[in-house]
Amino acid sequence: MEEIRLGDVVQMRKTHPCGSDQWKIIRIGADIKMKCLGCGRIVMLERAVFTKRRKKTITQGPIPEAETLRQLMNQP
Repeated sequence: MEEIRLGDVVQMRKTHPCGSDQWKIIRIGADIKMKCLGCGRIVMLERAVFTKRRKKTITQGPIPEAETLRQLMNQP
């Protein structure tokens, strides 16, 4: 299973009525909040529904803060 990050741009299986199938993740939690890159509409989906409807991740968001700190601590 692929990690979901804040700032990811994902392609969904079905297109939005505006014609775009690309969305940007703007909030992560029990629900996933995403913004349509075609018209700017914001929608929330349950995490399970989101994972079923996602086709692929086009670009990943930045590395999570915890991972960045871990990498900095392990440098010689």
